[in-house]
Amino acid sequence: MAIYCIGDIQGCYDAFEQLLHTVDFCASRDTLYVLGDLVNRGPQSAQVLRTCMAAGDSMRALLGNHDLHLLAAAQGLRRQSKRDTLAQVLEAPDKDDLLHWLRQQPLARLHTSAKGEPLLLVHAGVLPQWSLEDSLGLSAEMQAVLQSADFPRFLQVMYGNLPDRWDPALAGDDRLRCIVNAFTRLRFCSSEGVMDFESAESADHAPEGLMPWFDVPGRATAQVAMAFGHWSTLGHINRPHLMAMDTGCVWGGCLSMMRIGDALAERELIQVHCPQIQQPGTSA
Repeated sequence: MAIYCIGDIQGCYDAFEQLLHTVDFCASRDTLYVLGDLVNRGPQSAQVLRTCMAAGDSMRALLGNHDLHLLAAAQGLRRQSKRDTLAQVLEAPDKDDLLHWLRQQPLARLHTSAKGEPLLLVHAGVLPQWSLEDSLGLSAEMQAVLQSADFPRFLQVMYGNLPDRWDPALAGDDRLRCIVNAFTRLRFCSSEGVMDFESAESADHAPEGLMPWFDVPGRATAQVAMAFGHWSTLGHINRPHLMAMDTGCVWGGCLSMMRIGDALAERELIQVHCPQIQQPGTSA
């Protein structure tokens, strides 16, 4: 039995299939955590969703900003940009099944190693005030909304940058929007946890007064191992308690997968190089 996590696939099914073949992935034996942004910008989003859905519990996805964008577009609530490649899902004969499966996925997952060590998996990040327990609880809170009859209404008000900081007293749509933004859009924030959504530069080019969310002093999850995607300009990072896994597949980089052993420190990076499908822009 092998445990893996993989960065943003974004519809690049050929690279995804190549990685699965490279590691001889077996759904009856292995487990793969897919760190969000399964779809969009690449040419075969529907096939990525079909593969993950067919694998059942052996492929455990979580939602990224592009996945939520697909759900909003399917409801007619969000106009597609010229870069979007969502039509292949929205016009698929099994569209309803694919979208229903996507709605069931959380914003955060927990893996516990054979040695009993927790690994928190998210798409973008967590706010510095959130503990492991907070993160999982807030993910469950948002997942319940997406699985409810209220989800189209929330998708309509999901977009926006405010509130840009966490307060446990937040309620209603403001609370949910803050949760979604942190889990699916966060890159830089202030030492107080005020989120910035303008810059997508590398960590070396942090805007004045801001820092990568994972470098905020006193972050409540600092001693919890975490894996995340979303930040292609960051590149791969492999620290004892941090794995950054988005290496820009759709932009002509690599699709990256990490094999995790019985202990979280036992890691092996597996990558495949990808053809450039999109020209890099201000957002990945």
